[in-house]
Amino acid sequence: MEKGKKHLPLKLRCSVQHYDWGKIGQQSEVARLFSLNSGNLDIEADKPYAELWMGTHESGPSFVETDAEYVTLNSWISENPSVLGDKVVKEWGNNLPFLFKVLSVAKALSIQAHPDKELARTLHTSHPSLYKDDNHKPEMALALTKFEALCGFISLQEFKDVFSSVPEIAELVGNVDAEQTVDLRLIFTKLMSADKDAVVEMVNKMKTRLTLEKKVRQLTDKEEMVLQLDRQYPNDVGVISAFLFNYVKLNPGEALCLGANEPHAYLSGECIECMATSDNVVRAGLTPKLRDVPTLCTMLTYKQGFPEILQGIPLDAYTKRYSPPFDEFEVDCCVLPQGASTMFPAVSGPSIVLVTCGKGTMHIDISTKEEVKEGEVFFVPAYTEISITCISGLQLYRAGVNSRFL
Repeated sequence: MEKGKKHLPLKLRCSVQHYDWGKIGQQSEVARLFSLNSGNLDIEADKPYAELWMGTHESGPSFVETDAEYVTLNSWISENPSVLGDKVVKEWGNNLPFLFKVLSVAKALSIQAHPDKELARTLHTSHPSLYKDDNHKPEMALALTKFEALCGFISLQEFKDVFSSVPEIAELVGNVDAEQTVDLRLIFTKLMSADKDAVVEMVNKMKTRLTLEKKVRQLTDKEEMVLQLDRQYPNDVGVISAFLFNYVKLNPGEALCLGANEPHAYLSGECIECMATSDNVVRAGLTPKLRDVPTLCTMLTYKQGFPEILQGIPLDAYTKRYSPPFDEFEVDCCVLPQGASTMFPAVSGPSIVLVTCGKGTMHIDISTKEEVKEGEVFFVPAYTEISITCISGLQLYRAGVNSRFL
């Protein structure tokens, strides 16, 4: 630790978000973890529990207990910036550079993208009430259960195939000749900007066609998914535009990286998520919230092809590391059987540790140890080594600044 007071790991009280796409009541892993984190707070049976936030963002701050009162983690870090480490302070000031979350997704999130740093500053300056941050928001989703998402545009060949297999898209935006150069930006913009009545007509036409075709053939997984989207968001342009995106299915332990200006929509399942500290979202479909179609269609990279799926790199017998190509964060997943121990070495940046199940003992130094159990979340200062021994079936996740940066 740098000169001055040595700080031990701090237990955090975390915030929850009740977005309407979240899983309801006891069905939600977010609800279970939030209840445990809050001292067994009752779970409201009919309320959606969508996201558990662990970090310093003002829209969902974490709190630490000091001198018998709770203060935000952000304000505590501001008073004790050495806990971030010299490199982090030099790059990001007295700010935790990542935001750690758990998501419980019952129905699709909006078709969305997150702006890069330059666009984030522009949007924040021009519309601060809509875009509250001037920072970019690259992110990574690590599946806890089977997890489904739309992510990025399909390949050029798949794109041309869609125009023959989904004639309703061609009716909305005009046909694409097999030999013709495809202007993806133009086609997507025309589709997302199409007249609402025309969209309703084409979505209904598509549903009628697929209902008839289902009698003579098995629908593809993607066709079934699109019909499910229509049940969730009837006659939405996002329903028909979903055919243009990669349909990604993650198994538990697989992860998906999402850079700035990449279109995506989470569909179902539960995941750990980590991102740069920002809450900027530009939306254009599958949402009752404000849509900013011109900004979304202008900002996208329009890269095509299936995204890379991260499997995690083993660090030892019990721990895998997921390292995205972003400086702000990485995530470790650790599964310890009874009696086993693992050590997280001291690094020159801060970490947040979430225990998702089981219990164990955390040793900070020879004289300091603390029991840890599911639902608990800890802020671990820079330069602090911790070792953890499992008492029963322990699983935990550690978010920290990317090792490549440190």
